[in-house]
Order: sequence, then C-alpha cells, then structure tokens
Amino acid sequence: MKAPAELMDLTGKVAVVTGASRGIGRAVAEGFALAGADVVIASRKLDACQTAASEIEAATGRRALPVACHVGRWDDAELLLDTVYDNFGRCDVLVNNAGTSPVYDGMKSVTAELYDKVHAVNARGPFRLSALFGTRMAEGDGGSIINVTSAGSLRPSHTDLPYAMAKAALNALTLALAGTWAPKVRANLVMPGAFDTGMSQAWGSEAQAQAASMNPMKRIGQPEDLRGLCVFLASDAASYINGAQILADGGLFRTL
Repeated sequence: MKAPAELMDLTGKVAVVTGASRGIGRAVAEGFALAGADVVIASRKLDACQTAASEIEAATGRRALPVACHVGRWDDAELLLDTVYDNFGRCDVLVNNAGTSPVYDGMKSVTAELYDKVHAVNARGPFRLSALFGTRMAEGDGGSIINVTSAGSLRPSHTDLPYAMAKAALNALTLALAGTWAPKVRANLVMPGAFDTGMSQAWGSEAQAQAASMNPMKRIGQPEDLRGLCVFLASDAASYINGAQILADGGLFRTL
C-alpha cells in the first residue's frame, strides 16, 4: 500500500505545459518538476521559455525543455508533439493552459480578428494538442490531460465574452475527452477565478482589489495556488478522477 505522498510522486514522468513561461503555467510546470517530473516549457516566445526552463532546472534538478509553440497555429501542435517525443520518447501529462483575453471597448467593437484569435488560442489549439497527445498517450502507457479554463465560462460577462465562449468550448472538449481514451487517458477541468496574472493585471489594480474584496478568501488567487491541484490530477493519487470540473476560485461561485 502506497502512502499519499508516494502516489503523488511524478518521478519518471514527462509533463507538457503550454503557456508555461509565466503565470499559472510557470507555477504548475515548476510544481511538476518539484514532484519529480521532467517538464516541457511551451509558449510563444522561445527566449521566455528558455529563461523559465533554466530557472526551473536550477531550482528542482529536473530537466526542463523550452519549446516555442503558438497554440493558435494548427501546425505548431504537431511540431510540439514531435519535439516532445524526439527528446523524451513519451508524454504522461498535457496541461492546456495557454490563453488570451484581449481587452475591448464594448461588444460592438469586437473584430473578427480578435474573436478568431481568442478562439484559436483558447479552444482550437487545445483541441488539436489533445487529439495528438491523447492519441499517443493511449497508444503508450496512458496519461492525464488537464485543461485550465475559467470560472467565467460558467458565469460569462459581456466584458470578456469571446474568452468565456472559447473556454466553454474547452469545457465541452474536456468532458468528451474523459470518455475518448479511458481508462488509459484521463481528462479533467481546472477552472480558476480571478488570479494575479497578466490577464487580471490588465484590468488595473482597482479592479483586482475589487475582485479580492468580493471573494470569501479576501484575495485573488496566486499562480502557486494551482500547483498542488494539478500535481494531484497528474498523479496516480487521482487515478479515479476523470471528467471532474474543479473550481479554484476561493469560493466565489460556490452557489452553482
């Protein structure tokens, strides 16, 4: 019988995290490395990935591979897959974390370009990555797909509607994935509320403070708050957790 700490040991595993050069993705990737996994730091800008990877390696002693990948570009998904399998020969965990939510001035001002960009990064890219990596996981030793969406996809607002719609599509994708390659490949949803990342920082400090005051925890989330949850979902400790939709919002949407 294994102790809980042993079940959450990721030694020998390979985890791919998109949007991993900063914010939630960076914190989650570092959490995986601290749990023993080798990690792939995927994001648009290679220099930012290289910086994050070198810092994670120095802090954890695990291998961290930086890879430039724009998840909104269909062909980049296959390039990422090939790079991961060429370097590691396996992938055990895929975290679709990369996201974008450009600020706009009223719904009428939303352009086709903005809408398509938001959908491509938040929904279409994760669809393609999940299809590719999930298939390879199912052909191998199995794995875990973790999709980072948003509590706002359950209570959308007109202020970030294209983003909420795209994340709602990612919610639907995750629930479908939970039955696609099971029992070898599990898929789960992590749904953050307001977190202290570049996305919420774009709101301004007053809006962040207001979000904190509304929250039962009297603060907004920090990227490190998702480390333990994602390590759990990636690990053998969560071997029966599949198709779960986990709010990580400090209890703000608890009445749902």
